[in-house]
Amino acid sequence: MSNSSFGLPWPGAGEQFLLRPDVAFLNHGSFGACPKPVFDTYQAWQRELEAEPVEFLGRRSGGLLADARKVLGTYVGADAEDLVFVTNATYGVNIVARSLDLGPGDEVLTTDHEYGACDRTWKFICGTRGARYVKTPIPLPLPSDDEIVERLWAGVNERTKVIYMSHITSPTAITLPVGEICKRAREAGILTVIDGAHAPGQVDLRLEELGADFYTGNLHKWLCAPKGAGFLYARRDRQALLNPLIVSWGWESETPGPSQFIDHFTWLGTADPSAYLSVPAAIEFQRQWNWPRVREACHALAVAGRRRLEEVTGMPTLSPESNYVQMCSIELPAGSIEKLGTRLFDEYKVEVPLTRWDNREFLRISIQAYNSVEDVDRLVDALERLISDK
Repeated sequence: MSNSSFGLPWPGAGEQFLLRPDVAFLNHGSFGACPKPVFDTYQAWQRELEAEPVEFLGRRSGGLLADARKVLGTYVGADAEDLVFVTNATYGVNIVARSLDLGPGDEVLTTDHEYGACDRTWKFICGTRGARYVKTPIPLPLPSDDEIVERLWAGVNERTKVIYMSHITSPTAITLPVGEICKRAREAGILTVIDGAHAPGQVDLRLEELGADFYTGNLHKWLCAPKGAGFLYARRDRQALLNPLIVSWGWESETPGPSQFIDHFTWLGTADPSAYLSVPAAIEFQRQWNWPRVREACHALAVAGRRRLEEVTGMPTLSPESNYVQMCSIELPAGSIEKLGTRLFDEYKVEVPLTRWDNREFLRISIQAYNSVEDVDRLVDALERLISDK
């Protein structure tokens, strides 16, 4: 998976990853991939924990996590006291959804592009409390940002208590105008919950400027931290609305930390914090490799790859090039998923997700520092052969 052929500013960045060399891994968006220096840091923290668990967990972890939150806060544009680590964005969505005081007649407004696990979370919560989960259709090919905002806002009424939406969608890989939605919602007194699973590391974040009441993101995806590292951000004036999913020592803590918010969502019983503590190493890794330039090169390969795949499928472009960075979706002819099955991986060793949305079929490609033109070549060749295979 050498990346030298498409001109990354430092080709060696891609060589730091631990992925199998025989696989064209074009699915960074699902679970990410952790570079060796970051993974080494992760294992070092685990070994330090095992060397003296009581000292590490009982006397040191609070300060270590606070230090890691400070680094993360600088990276995402938020005060460290407004951030807590969570295992993933779905966990963060569950914290917020289960905490909010929703009742009969209340509505949670969203789009029809949301991640399935979080869709189920809101359906479950609304179903048990008599609230409604309302989906606004956003068509593909994608309209302008202004039209997206107006389409979503047309679903707002006096019963709308929450607007929930992805920053970058999972099934369709489009970037939604969350900043303008958050601004309008705040003016209307509506809470906003943003699922930023794919944002950290792929787009620059300034959470305090963005204006969301709650924002949760994954750090194991595009930031390349170890699996099990995510965060939840809550505006200072909204933190009292949240209740922990697990009540443990942080509840009514005898040695309170900087805030009740930090206490409630940090002290949850015995757990390994090594993934959280490795987040600063992931941020430093990308700083050392000048990641904005790496992202630019990855975007260029994603653009070229999408064009070539659209030539194979004959399907229309779904979104402008300015709407995505390293991850994009390509529509497939009807029946392609059934025809392809697992053959892309089994026969060509291409790792790429195939998804269904709105009774349509899609292939999503992710381009990271370790990818090359050859990886895209293999996908294009495989797709051309398999789609035409009778």
